[in-house]
This record gives sequence, C-alpha cells and structure tokens, in this order.
Amino acid sequence: MRIVVNGQQAFGAEVLTALRERGEDVVAVYCATDRNGGPPDPLAQAAHEAGVEVREVESFETPEVAEELAALRPDLMVMAFVTLLVPESVLTIPTHGAIQYHPSLLPRHRGPSAINWAIIHGDPTTGIAVFWPDDGLDTGPVLMTREVKISADDTLGSLYFNQLFPIGVDAMMEAIDLVRAGKAPRIEQDHSLATYESWCKKADARINWSKLAAEVYNLIRGTDPQPGAWTLVEGTEVQIYDSAPGLGLGTPGTVLSVADDSFEVAAGDGSIRVIRVRPQGGKKMDAGEFARAAGVSAGKRLGV
Repeated sequence: MRIVVNGQQAFGAEVLTALRERGEDVVAVYCATDRNGGPPDPLAQAAHEAGVEVREVESFETPEVAEELAALRPDLMVMAFVTLLVPESVLTIPTHGAIQYHPSLLPRHRGPSAINWAIIHGDPTTGIAVFWPDDGLDTGPVLMTREVKISADDTLGSLYFNQLFPIGVDAMMEAIDLVRAGKAPRIEQDHSLATYESWCKKADARINWSKLAAEVYNLIRGTDPQPGAWTLVEGTEVQIYDSAPGLGLGTPGTVLSVADDSFEVAAGDGSIRVIRVRPQGGKKMDAGEFARAAGVSAGKRLGV
C-alpha cells in the first residue's frame, strides 16, 4: 500500500521507522508547520534522513492540501500523534481512509491530554485505541484497543514511554495489516460512555492541599513531567515531581517534617512526601535540599 504518515514528535518518528523497517511504501510525511523556530520535529527529521518527502502544513482545510494529497494516490493515511484537525473530506481521499492512534480506551478520555487525565482521575487501567477518525474529536469507529494497568507509582512520563508508546507503535503496525487484508473492524463507540477533557494546563496542575492525599498524589503523578504540579512556597511557585504517600496528619498544606532528601506536607486526610522539586526559574533538585535552602521547616504553610 501507498502510505502517508501524518503526525509529529517521537511517536510519529518511531511509527515511520517501523513502517520503513517493514518495507512499507511511505510516499510522504505530513507535519504541522514549525512556528517557533526551534529544533526540527523528530518525525520531520526522521523523514528527511530516510529520504521521504516532508510536507509541512498549517491546515488540512484548504483545497490545495487536498489536491496535493490526492496527487500522491495514497491507499492509507496513518495518523501518529496529531494535533491538526483533518476534515473528513481529506480523511476519505486515501483508498482505505485513515487510521489514528489515541492513548486511551475510547470512548473514555477523548481529547488531547488523555494520559494526564487517566492518572489524575485515579483510573486503575488505561490503554490505547486505533480508530477511524471522522469530523468529531476522537469519535470515530474503533479498529482495536489494547489495555494496560496504571501502577501506583506511574507518572505521565513512565506510563507513556514504558507502555502506551511501544504498545501504540505495535498496534499501528497490526492495524495496517488488518486494513491490507480487508479485515479491519469498525466498532462504533458507545457515545453515552464518552468522557472528554481538554488540555491539561498549568491552572489544572495547582495543588489543593485540602483534597484527599490520593487525589493530590494522582495530580502530581499525572502532571509529571508536563505541565508539572505546583504549589506556592512563601508566595513563589514551586513545581513538585517525585513524591510518595506519607504517613502523617495535620492541617492541609502544612509541612509536617523535613528530612535529608524530602519533606512531608499534610493533605486532606493524610500527607504527601515530596521528593523532588523545581523552584521557579531553577532546576530540579532534591526536596530536602530545597527545603534547607528556602527555609522550609515543620509548621510552614504551603499553597498560600
């Protein structure tokens, strides 16, 4: 099949590499236009190195982009970590349409920050879906899903890179084989079970120490490394990364104790042991070292 890859970042690059290792005919790679002047996108860079044509677009909703895609005579569009909306009029240009990766068990956690929210909401499991995109946001029929367990100490980073990333690449390859064989299912989502969350942003990552300790812990894990859970220490923002459930009790937001490598903060029904932080404008450091440098001691109130 003549395949067009549409995507970005390391996941898109790995999908392209896997396709080429299988000997697939990748006729072009589509990436979003780089507006920040930063380093090249990993997918674009991998395509350039492989000699695959790269097409950077600002929008798929123009006649010119549709005409250029049609001229490639694609059989399938493989959408690997996409942020640009692709209208159904473009999705149907390839002979077999398009398939897309999404890091949740659709219809749960539709939206751009699905991994964050699965951890933040305390889900025991999550997974990936390969689906047939349509004009809705993550609403199209599902081709396949793969479920994984969210461990008690998983973070956004560990869950994605250790599980959802490699499983997703393998699933995309399996899905392509099913499409080629004419055996790819189209299972309609049960929209009554759908949940949607938008981007997990800085405002969502502010710690409310009055919440249950499990909720605070989930927020820290679900925003590590991005956007980073944070609290105020003497009116200055401090991001919190590595943490663990504590054993103490006290007024929410109160520092209960400071150790060599950490400090413990009371939450609504328990506490959190803070292990690694990043002060505003600084680098990540051990929480105990930060506490000593910033004058954080038992009795100090955080979050105000």
